[in-house]
Order: sequence, then C-alpha cells, then structure tokens
Amino acid sequence: MKICIRKGFLLLPLLLSGIVSPAQTNLTLQDALKAAIANNPQLKAQRMNIDAAGADVTTAGLRPNLNLSNQTINLVRKQDFAPGTDWINDRNRQTQWQLYKPIQWPGQRQHKIDLAKQTQVLVSKQYEITQRDLLYQVAGKWLQAWTSNKQLSLLSLAKNNLDSLVAINRYRLEKQVISETDLTRTQLLVNQFDIQIKNAQLAYDNSLRDLAFLAGATGPVGVDTAHGFSQHIDLVPDSLLNYALETRPDIASAKAGIDAAGSNLGLQRSLAYPTPNVGVLYNPQNTIPYWGIYAAIDLPFFSRNQGEIKKAKILQDQSQQNMQVIQLQVATEVANAYKSYAVQKQNTQKFKQLQEQAQTILNNVRYAYLHGGTTIVDFLEAQRSWLETQQQYYETLQQYSESYIQLLYVTGKMNELTAGG
Repeated sequence: MKICIRKGFLLLPLLLSGIVSPAQTNLTLQDALKAAIANNPQLKAQRMNIDAAGADVTTAGLRPNLNLSNQTINLVRKQDFAPGTDWINDRNRQTQWQLYKPIQWPGQRQHKIDLAKQTQVLVSKQYEITQRDLLYQVAGKWLQAWTSNKQLSLLSLAKNNLDSLVAINRYRLEKQVISETDLTRTQLLVNQFDIQIKNAQLAYDNSLRDLAFLAGATGPVGVDTAHGFSQHIDLVPDSLLNYALETRPDIASAKAGIDAAGSNLGLQRSLAYPTPNVGVLYNPQNTIPYWGIYAAIDLPFFSRNQGEIKKAKILQDQSQQNMQVIQLQVATEVANAYKSYAVQKQNTQKFKQLQEQAQTILNNVRYAYLHGGTTIVDFLEAQRSWLETQQQYYETLQQYSESYIQLLYVTGKMNELTAGG
C-alpha cells in the first residue's frame, strides 16, 4: 500500500509556501533522519560505548605479566659480621630474586575473550535500540512541525480572507448596505485570529527548535512542505510480526544478552580453579649462590567461586526470561499498531471528503453573503466550520502519519524511512 501526503492534498498555493526563515535549512523527513544519525550528540556519545567495549576485547586477550620480586636481608649485629667486613659486604647479606608468572588454566583466557566479544555485540545492539528510538522521535517531531506549519498557514489564510472581507464591509457600510454590527463582528474574528496565529507560530517555532536539536543541526531548520511525507514502505499484515521478531534491535539485544550470559557462566566456572604461580628464584646467601623453582597455588577448600557461578546462572535464566517477555511485547505492539494504522487510514479518507465539502459550503455562503442572500452570522458560521474541518483534517492526517511511523517502529522498519522519498 502506498499513500502519499503530497502537495495534491493541499488547498491553496499559500499552504505550500509555509512559514520559513530565509536562513534556515528546510528538511524533508529523510533529510532529518539522516542528519540525526550522523549528527545527534546523544547518539555520538552512545556510539563511543562500542569502541570502549572493543577495548575490553583487547584487555581480555592480554596474558598475565611476569612478576619480579627481591628480598634482601642483612646481619644486624656487628659481632656477627664476617671477619674484616662491614655492614654492606656481601658476606653479611642474603638476597633472593624471584621471577614468576600466573598460569591461566586452558579455556580461562578464551572465556574472557568470548565474554568481551559478546559484550561488544550487546553494546552494539543497544546502540541500535538508541538509534531506533531517536529516529522515532525525529519522525514524530518532524510530523509535529509539518502539521504546525499547515495549521499556521490555515489560520493565515483564514485571516487574509477576513481581512479582505473587512475591507469590503467597510465599503458596504459606507454605502449603508450593512450595519456597523456586521463590520464589528468581522473585525472581532480577525482579532481572534491574530491571537491564534501568535500561538500557532510559537508552537511551530518550538517544534523546529526541538527538531534542530534532535537532528544535530548547527543552525535553524524548517520542514520541506513541498515534498511532504511519503508512505512508501509496503506493509503486509501477515509478515509484519515475523519481520519484527527477526529484525527489531531489542530482540537482537536480548539474543546478545543470552549469548553474553552464557559466556559469563563459562568464565565463572573456569575461575573455580585456582590460578597457580610458577617461576624461578636466585638466592645468593653470604656470597654462596643458590637457585630454585617457585610454585604457589590457592587451596580451594572454601572458595571455589560458588557465588559468582550461581549469579551467572541466575543472570542466564533472567536473560532467557527477558527474551520471552520481549517477544510477547513485540506481538502485542505489532497488533495494536496495525489496528491503529488501519483505523487512522479510514479516518483520513473520510476527512478528505469532509474537507472538500466544507470548502464548497464556504464558497457558496461567501458568495451569497456578498450578494445579500444571507446574513453575516451564516457566513461566520461557515467560516468557523471550514476552519475547524481543515484543522481537524490535518490533525487526522498527522495521527495517520504517526500511526504509520508507530507501525514502522514496532516492526523494526524505522531505518527504511531514511531510504524513501
């Protein structure tokens, strides 16, 4: 299915022009999404976690350093010194040099490397979750700005129509065709529109500033209303859930969490075996050299890493439970999002017909009023009804577009928004 919100949907050329600043950069939705991926400061910071996890892989692959120690013992009492010697003479001193290295059991180092690699994969999947959430925020903020622009343009158009009517009514009042009350009512509505336009302008400006922050823009931005928002991604109901279960980053993150938990359990089990220290020593005693072999190992009578092994097993069970929860959550989210999308699609189609009817009624009532066929009350009511219908149409259009983006979000298709026009 392909439904486009393009300039064919718009009422008048005025709506296409938008309310923009000369120095700003107008962004299509795709431009905003791509800019956010490249420039969003929070996403940049999150990306560094992947590099940091890569450094942990390097650390895990390092082997234990050699350890060099020295012990020097001197005689204290002078009467114990060798004849004809002083305190610093070698015959009054014993020195021991010891060089040893911790020996990792087979598999310990590999388990450390595996855990570090699995953790890096987990961090990268968490980054993809952050990116997915960011794209959802950017798309929502872009749509909000797009709708605010349309609402602002509608109010400006309505005010311009009333401004022209005020000018006509002033002339008609001079000719005593209408009463002063008719002119006052029209001017009052113009003043009300001035207030609404200020509020709409504020909402639009705020949404643009939020969009600029999310996109990582260094200057002011606007929305490209000429291109609008295109729904170009095929959404086949039967395949959406399977696609979500295969591609959603939170599912991938849960799988990576299970793998990391398994690697951690293997590492903790391998650490149950004490690490031996093996080396050599050189021991000159009163100028007589000795050498020997050094070996030491903890006797695992009490601690065999039982606590960490139990903890790792619990974390493994927890990660598997999390996977089941996420799968159920995904199924619920996809079902709800698709139903919402289908309803909003129908609402948009209905409002499109109401929009056209409201425009026709306004044109007819305006013509009748200017030719004396109806009262100012009827015209103002038609004007109010037209404006409400147009505003509700764009609000419905925004809700429809938001439901489409929500469906892409829950099915893992958010990245596809950056590729379409």
